[in-house]
Amino acid sequence: MNEDYHYEEELDQHFRDSVATIDDKGKRFWIFAKKPKGKLTNYRTIVATFFLIILIGMPFIRVNGMPFFMLNILTRKFILFSVVFGPQDFFLLGLTMITFMVFIILFTVIFGRLFCGWACPQTIFLEMVFRKIEYFIEGDANKQIALNRASWTFEKIFKKSIKHFIFYVLSFLIANLFLSYIISTDELFRLIVEPISLHKGDLAALVIFTYVFYWVFAFFREQVCTVVCPYGRLQGVLLDKKSIVVAYDYKRGEPRGKIRKGETRTIGDCIDCHQCVAVCPTGIDIRNGTQLECVNCTACIDVCNDIMGHVGLPKNLIKYASETGIAEGAKLRLNARIIGYSAVLLILVSALAFTLISRKDTETTMLRTPGILYQVNQDGTISNLYNFKVTNKTHRELHIQFKVIESNATIKIIGNGQVFCEKESAAVGTLFIYVNHKDIQKRSTKLKIGVYDDGKLLETTKTTFLAPLN
Repeated sequence: MNEDYHYEEELDQHFRDSVATIDDKGKRFWIFAKKPKGKLTNYRTIVATFFLIILIGMPFIRVNGMPFFMLNILTRKFILFSVVFGPQDFFLLGLTMITFMVFIILFTVIFGRLFCGWACPQTIFLEMVFRKIEYFIEGDANKQIALNRASWTFEKIFKKSIKHFIFYVLSFLIANLFLSYIISTDELFRLIVEPISLHKGDLAALVIFTYVFYWVFAFFREQVCTVVCPYGRLQGVLLDKKSIVVAYDYKRGEPRGKIRKGETRTIGDCIDCHQCVAVCPTGIDIRNGTQLECVNCTACIDVCNDIMGHVGLPKNLIKYASETGIAEGAKLRLNARIIGYSAVLLILVSALAFTLISRKDTETTMLRTPGILYQVNQDGTISNLYNFKVTNKTHRELHIQFKVIESNATIKIIGNGQVFCEKESAAVGTLFIYVNHKDIQKRSTKLKIGVYDDGKLLETTKTTFLAPLN
């Protein structure tokens, strides 16, 4: 190729003034993406199948009778990995959100929008479920275009009807799946078997969610990624020239031109076949450089490699690479930047995992009752009155006992002498702590209180014991 060719100077950047699927008048271009095939598409299918199994199966997983994962925003009850989180665990929720945001930023800086094309539920359901059904019923892109342009024959009415019927049924199932993440499958099954009249509000929410999902997957489609999703907009801020993205190797490909049989090629390897555009689910031309619409689905890599193989040119004209790597002709390698950021990601996730795993089953507070001083008893002991609250974060009833650790002090609970704390609730009460006067060394003493369930230590808490000095 001509070493004096300057690709950046020739490239018209006008396309960046609007998203690829909307014209100058604001009218939408409907995308008829060609069915992709190739090694990376096969890998994506395996990854998508794995995530679909997780998405569909997770609400049905039970550990000790509790959901494995549930996010009930309405009742402020969250279950992550079968661990119950309530309003008192808000700091953990905040820590999780901060970790998630830092993870997203660092991941994007390193790997670009890889998550969108390989793991995002929107992309997985659209590309690996709904669009595959569309290919099966209506055929590949050319057949879909021809069907759309055809008059309303029986064949067209039948194909469109059966496609949208299946889309609606799938949307209904996804809405139920989405609801099960909020209220759990047990509650969802209860709503199904009980009379509709008892759950009109829930039914209305289900219908609304069904139509939202149907509209998104049948009509709105890639607009979610290019217009609505804030992650695509953030990409322009988070990416730099060292970020790994799906990129066109303009050093190899330009200047582009048609290929002719038997000729000695003196220009770039790009034969200007436009197949990378035809297969793109968001309608962009990857040869124009990194664009916010690109979800890194790698369909363009597969189709370009297939074309290169047919015309006898080297593959990977479109590939995973950084802008710096293409400009300098360097191969993709692990560098200090990638290793460093990946290490930070690992540390963040590990710290969050440790925090969640080490979280205690109960949270106890024990404070001296306001306005009441110590009491000097006839048996030579000093007593203080306390108010306590035990929050049970587990999914089982606890039989709470208190014991002063590293001291001869005794505890007497006012009432029946026992504390029963129901699952995912709190128990409150009052108690006396008795300490022998001869053991008192100072006016204010810190006592360490053990909280037990049937003899098993759950946690320890501290409180202050007041007494006279003589």
